[in-house]
Amino acid sequence: MAPHPQRLSVSRRSFPLAQPFAISRGSKTAAEVVVAELYDGDFRGRGECVPYPRYGESVDSVIAALEAMKGAVFSGLDREALQHAMPAGAARNALDAAFWDIEAKRLDCRASDLAGLGPLKPVVTAYTLSLDTPERMGAAAAAQRSRPLLKLKLTGAGDLERVRAVRHNAPAARLIVDANEGWSVRHFEELSPVLATLGVELIEQPLPAGDDAALAELPHPVPVCADEACHTAGDLERLVGKYDAINIKLDKTGGLTAALALAKAGREHGFTLMVGCMIGTSLAMAPAMLVAQQASVVDLDAPLLLAADRNQGLRYDGSTVYPPEPGLWG
Repeated sequence: MAPHPQRLSVSRRSFPLAQPFAISRGSKTAAEVVVAELYDGDFRGRGECVPYPRYGESVDSVIAALEAMKGAVFSGLDREALQHAMPAGAARNALDAAFWDIEAKRLDCRASDLAGLGPLKPVVTAYTLSLDTPERMGAAAAAQRSRPLLKLKLTGAGDLERVRAVRHNAPAARLIVDANEGWSVRHFEELSPVLATLGVELIEQPLPAGDDAALAELPHPVPVCADEACHTAGDLERLVGKYDAINIKLDKTGGLTAALALAKAGREHGFTLMVGCMIGTSLAMAPAMLVAQQASVVDLDAPLLLAADRNQGLRYDGSTVYPPEPGLWG
């Protein structure tokens, strides 16, 4: 039987962004992350999460939730028991990732082997353009026009001009858009047919998660992806008929363990899979690379938006992201 982790350490760090990043509900200038570290003799496992105010989380609340698990960890909590000991969310994600990491290091294998996936392959990630004026988003698109997939943050008013400016300045790029719950039904009805003609391939969370019933009645000229509306496998039944795809984020599912379960259940329900991220470092992206192996759309570009990433961070070659090295995670 594998030895149990004896000690949990919790810390916070701030990573400045290369430039401010805006979405429909606000902007930020730094990635505020929380790290859980498990220690067992010579072994250490790490996991990073990004608390998200939209889900009632803060750095302080996530740290408090993790600190409260120290006794359970000392008493022999394992990854399986963790799934019932904490609710889905950022705090459990950090600890779940740390369990995967330390288990891989104890057994001298890769986390992907533990998950039954074998060696990981590089994937192509979307590159996100922050919400801004059409002119500035067009200029940003021109600077990134060689990237194969661009993701545009939208908000409602002025969005058609934004997408047209991006399309004009990056004519060869594939496009997906994300309204972050910022549209009304009217926006959806008016914009989605035109976005289809502009080659947009996916619309993320156009309507508020709690007010999305209309999506079941409206045509989808562009496939629609659930983000804020989809956290865990338990959400899937009520998404059927409203959405065509789901965006799996480890900070929503509460970790890689639940994310892999959501991916399996999502496929069984007929959803296209997308894997996404909050704005964190390569340490947060690394476990998501396991989910990315089976996703049709990958959005793990957060480290590219930082002024500086962690040491031994993921390797990005343009928009191609390579699997993590053991020194980082897993």
